[in-house]
Amino acid sequence: MSNDPKKDDPSKSWRPETQLVHAGALRSQYNETSEALFLTQGFIYNSAEQAEARFKNEDPGYQYSRFGNPTVSMFEDRLKIFEGAEECRSTATGMAAVTASMLSYMKTGDHVVAARAMFGSCRYVVETLCPRFGIDCTLVDGKDLDQWRAAVRPNTKMFFFETPSNPTLELVDIKAVCKIARDNGILSIVDNVFATPMLQRPLALGADIVVYSTTKHIDGQGRCLGGAVLCSTDFLTKYLQDWVRQTGPAMSPFTAWIMLKSLETIPLRIKAQCESARQLADILPTQSNVTRVIYPGRADHPQAALAAAQMPGGGQMIAFEVAGGKAGAFKFLNALRLVKISNNLGDTKSLVTHPATTTHFKLTPEQRAELSISDGIIRLSVGLEAAEDLIDDVTTALAAARS
Repeated sequence: MSNDPKKDDPSKSWRPETQLVHAGALRSQYNETSEALFLTQGFIYNSAEQAEARFKNEDPGYQYSRFGNPTVSMFEDRLKIFEGAEECRSTATGMAAVTASMLSYMKTGDHVVAARAMFGSCRYVVETLCPRFGIDCTLVDGKDLDQWRAAVRPNTKMFFFETPSNPTLELVDIKAVCKIARDNGILSIVDNVFATPMLQRPLALGADIVVYSTTKHIDGQGRCLGGAVLCSTDFLTKYLQDWVRQTGPAMSPFTAWIMLKSLETIPLRIKAQCESARQLADILPTQSNVTRVIYPGRADHPQAALAAAQMPGGGQMIAFEVAGGKAGAFKFLNALRLVKISNNLGDTKSLVTHPATTTHFKLTPEQRAELSISDGIIRLSVGLEAAEDLIDDVTTALAAARS
């Protein structure tokens, strides 16, 4: 065995595109080209002694697919190598990843601070579910570092935020907020689903934990639900591992296989989607009934400098406001012919939703106003269609909304 880690594990020195095709591969005795799909619930032991040793973690290997599975392990290994994490655990959904990362660590009497601009289900976990278990929460303006500092208490255990946020693409300074957390002995969790691992590396900026809904851009083709938690070995062994094993939010082997194949193409997909989003974001302000465009890659984004520092691209998500409130927004949505109405995102198909009546409808009007989610706001996830066709469809629908 060499003392050079790059020679021992060459995948760590590969470039991202290569890692996403080859890293973490585990071949059976048949030396298959594509990763094998192990559709099995359990595993056979050669002896009773081996079974005992396996359960004592004295013998390496698999026991039960709720605990671990070769196909699932390949997906986890590939994602952790690409992300630069010590560990990765996959889950059945993105919300399972969020919930597991929080509740495996915190207990009654603890306190969590979260940026108020976040996905509705994440807000439910922080604001409704955690207090049911005696975990206090404080919501802050994620952009305001002083609010993060002021919210810290002696019992604060976690910071949680997503950046860019859903749906208005508000940014949080990852490095600065994670430093506040670390200086106070607090763990930080970043939901990186909008930026994807192609455009943002929270761990390199000081985050302790990164969570994904792999349902979105990692699958990227609207097929499977999934989630992932990337973290340190210490966090995994002390907290997350037992939670995942005992409560059962396991990713299925079939889903893991789909996600593995999707990782191979994510660099190509994200690059193309970002370019189309950039073109569309430049066209939208020219439309007379578009009153606001929010895109991190534009100079007029309120946090353009931070976006440039954290993300090597504007991303594939756009938010914009259509004049006429809900009626104007609905008229626009119903006039679309190519772009599809869906609350999902990150697909090869361009998808659009009206957050005030879908993903964030449970918030009060006052809460939505606080987050700048007006009745005219549209969230657009740009897909892989020709940019010219997307622009034609969106501008035609906007013209119809004006009539």
